[in-house]
Amino acid sequence: MLKRSRPGVDRAIEPSHGVTRDGQPLSYNRSPSPDMAPWIARLYATVVDAPDDHQLQCSLFNDTAVIRVQLKGDWSAETADGPMQHLRKALFFGPQNRRMPVGVRGGFISIGISLRPGACFALKGARLEHFIDRLVPITEVGMSETSMMSRLDDGASPEDWLQVLENTIRVHADRADRKLPDPITSRFEALSFANPSASISEFAKECGIDQRRLERLVRRDFGMPPKQVLRRARALDMASHLRGVADHDEANELALRYYDQSHLIREFIELFGMSPSQFVETPQPILTLALESRQARRLEAMSRIAPGAPRPWEMSELSLINRIAS
Repeated sequence: MLKRSRPGVDRAIEPSHGVTRDGQPLSYNRSPSPDMAPWIARLYATVVDAPDDHQLQCSLFNDTAVIRVQLKGDWSAETADGPMQHLRKALFFGPQNRRMPVGVRGGFISIGISLRPGACFALKGARLEHFIDRLVPITEVGMSETSMMSRLDDGASPEDWLQVLENTIRVHADRADRKLPDPITSRFEALSFANPSASISEFAKECGIDQRRLERLVRRDFGMPPKQVLRRARALDMASHLRGVADHDEANELALRYYDQSHLIREFIELFGMSPSQFVETPQPILTLALESRQARRLEAMSRIAPGAPRPWEMSELSLINRIAS
């Protein structure tokens, strides 16, 4: 059994949507409406209170392109294009090849929509390999920031915000005649969730295509070669376990994806910039929020939990009552 210590917590922040059993922050996140499921992976809204002078240094590590709207907070990020700083802004984040350092001062509100692999190419002709580890204004991917921001009322509910984002993608899907992502891309996404240790050549054979074609397709729709996509998926699943936002019943299976402890440590240092033990000990609320949303999507995609059902890492009702009482 893979042992996991209780992960570090930043007690200066107060997430509005509660915490996990380990005290890790939660966002309001959900699966898309059925008609938008081919293009949208996940939607989230995070509302966090913190002292005005509180400086949170953390990171992001996403496996999908994300349209992220920062409604509140003084944000900074270290991107492939260099350091960036922004306040109220709508941004397009490409997938990440490794952990991206980000920071925010004070409390923050961040809402976003993760796009499924292949959605950007199907709807916009965008190749994600041009956006790896980058963030750009949404105008650079053919979207109107003015139109989007004008419909986001700071006093609205999280669900209201997410419906604005979802409807924005719905409009673009309609304009593109609802062109679907390549079915092989969708199959490879499912493989990355279920078995990121799988043989790429065997997968190509099962799909009835040669490996070169698969590699071109995955690079276009995921932004990187198939091997790197699976390597990242394996690391993100392990990171979710270490932060306490994964199904504990998978612990042994996740550990067996690595040859040994030294293999795990090498991969973690390369992708996250720290060892697994450092990763656990260091409070990482922003990254944990992203990992939790991804794991919820993954478990739903694998039919391990139903959309909207309680997640394995969430507090039971009794635990929540006891926490509030204390």
